[in-house]
Amino acid sequence: MGQQIQLKPGYTLSWSGQYENMQRVKETLKLVVPITIALIFVLLYLNTRSMFKAAVVMLAVPFSAVGAIWLFYVLGYNVSIAAWVGMIALMGLDAETGVFMLLFLDLSYDEAKRSGRLASLRDLDEAIVHGAVKRARPKLMTVAAAFMGLLPIMWSTSAGADVMKRIAAPMIGGLITSFVMELVVYPAIYKLWKKRHALSTA
Repeated sequence: MGQQIQLKPGYTLSWSGQYENMQRVKETLKLVVPITIALIFVLLYLNTRSMFKAAVVMLAVPFSAVGAIWLFYVLGYNVSIAAWVGMIALMGLDAETGVFMLLFLDLSYDEAKRSGRLASLRDLDEAIVHGAVKRARPKLMTVAAAFMGLLPIMWSTSAGADVMKRIAAPMIGGLITSFVMELVVYPAIYKLWKKRHALSTA
């Protein structure tokens, strides 16, 4: 340790292999990840026509990162190229589940508004609970379908399984935490946003 290797004139020593690939990909990801996040935000805005809704859906990204990082820690995986590919794919899945949640919140809110059941904050709470909890089954089915499709990869032992596991791991961990946190955090944020309209509708 700490000893320097004396090389003859004309000889050089450099790190190569996976380390070299990781350094090259790291520089590429510095450009790809921000562009990916920006494109997702633009597509969300074009779909919802609301900067607020697009920003709320983007909250799923840090929500899912919690589960992805924890699953990496539990499985003993290191950050690799495959792991970053899985994280980028996870962003798209998070946007899907986030849009799905906001869709049901909007449907429940609009239904209550049309029927004149938004005369108080309690009515607003009931509308949000109806959209977030009583319609949790279709949201759960969406997450479960993706989860069941990814889970068999974690038991795979065929050629390339090591790479595929590190792609699937962040997606599995991220889907679990983002789904749970969307059920808890999204309705609260939605209430704060719609609160100013609740008392003005009878």
